[in-house]
Amino acid sequence: MRETGTKRPRIGVTTSRGGGRYMWWFYWLALRLYGAVPVRLLAPLEPSELCGFDGFIIGGGDDISPDLYRGDTLIDARLDPERDEMELAVLDHATPRDIPVLGVCRGAQMINVHKGGNLHQNVREAFADLPPMWTPLPRKTVTFEEPSRLGRIHACDCVRVNSLHNQAIDTTGENIRIVGRDEFGVPQAFEDTSARFLMGVQWHPEFLLYRPAHRRLFRAFLTAVRDPGCFPGT
Repeated sequence: MRETGTKRPRIGVTTSRGGGRYMWWFYWLALRLYGAVPVRLLAPLEPSELCGFDGFIIGGGDDISPDLYRGDTLIDARLDPERDEMELAVLDHATPRDIPVLGVCRGAQMINVHKGGNLHQNVREAFADLPPMWTPLPRKTVTFEEPSRLGRIHACDCVRVNSLHNQAIDTTGENIRIVGRDEFGVPQAFEDTSARFLMGVQWHPEFLLYRPAHRRLFRAFLTAVRDPGCFPGT
């Protein structure tokens, strides 16, 4: 929690309009729990509006436009090009300044795309043995590689997670290391080895705040935000 007299960090959270509202309130709760000031970011957004933030969460939502990673568009895919543009601008702003960034679900995929990686457009076609699963409840298990910063942050070798994604990381971008997969082999967690805190998880930890392991992820993110000399999980 925030110590008395210290500056409350300002965290920008990218979300979609409409349906993204319910996710936003869970992000708001997670960040307020550790003394931060959450600010919802909606497209379109001017690059000048990104100044003054101490960290960013690239949140979940609609699929990423395949034009950004040379995928094939699905007929029933929901796309939001304005949000794509906004989040790429956020990463253009944050990455060279080493501002901490946490990617959640779509946000993790966007970080990988920004770093030059590719995506599986349809995770169920890419992983033949993957059962139908769409739930905010913890229904599958992610096992962390050892050593990994995310494994240390969660303080466990494996963690139960939810599943709310159509896409998944295929080829990794520059300096992106996959450090967690579920029992079906789908990439679920990564770290950027060149950054102080640029990490992504394929699940939605904001829906699992009642579990200590998932609260630890937000706590580590805010620790990195508050202390420029800190590398959580090292």
